[in-house]
Amino acid sequence: MRAQLGTTPNIKHIVVGRCYTYITLVNPSLYDCEEIWRQFEEAVVHQSSCNVTVEDYYQMFNVMPQIWPCNMFLFWSKTRTLMHSYAAVFRHFWTLEDTLVGYMFNDLIFFDFNSCPEWSACRNHPVYSLWRQASQNFAEMACGNITVLLNGSIVNAFNRKSMFGSVELDSLNPQRVDYVNIKVVTNLEGPHM
Repeated sequence: MRAQLGTTPNIKHIVVGRCYTYITLVNPSLYDCEEIWRQFEEAVVHQSSCNVTVEDYYQMFNVMPQIWPCNMFLFWSKTRTLMHSYAAVFRHFWTLEDTLVGYMFNDLIFFDFNSCPEWSACRNHPVYSLWRQASQNFAEMACGNITVLLNGSIVNAFNRKSMFGSVELDSLNPQRVDYVNIKVVTNLEGPHM
């Protein structure tokens, strides 16, 4: 993350550039990157910083539908660094960051810190709402055997208030998901809770 306040500089170029990289090199597909950006602007730009709902993103998500093969979904909570290493080693896993929206918006900030500083400061935070909808869509796509990485070096490895606990878990379809492989992992140095 950046120490500066406010929206990531050159965000439009970054988002559209990541989109073209994704559809050309990562997962060759046909998406209109400029249209995705237009829908993102519609959702965010004309709203106050604390008034962007998941519904505001519906049109953007509608122009970028994705479907992944079963048995490849990897969910995580408080294990971001490990998750990226795990997914790199076991290449058959797909994470939210491997989806088009995840690839495009990962680690970007798009709001004014002065009017809405934290995700917790307002329920309809633009970054939170985007990731909430992306997480819900990802979980709804999940099928077959899925894997969840939880952090066993913190007091609550499973937190009902995390994105996994509050959005993704509730969005999993028991008629599509056959098995949930939960891996509770710890830091090598500990602590081991």
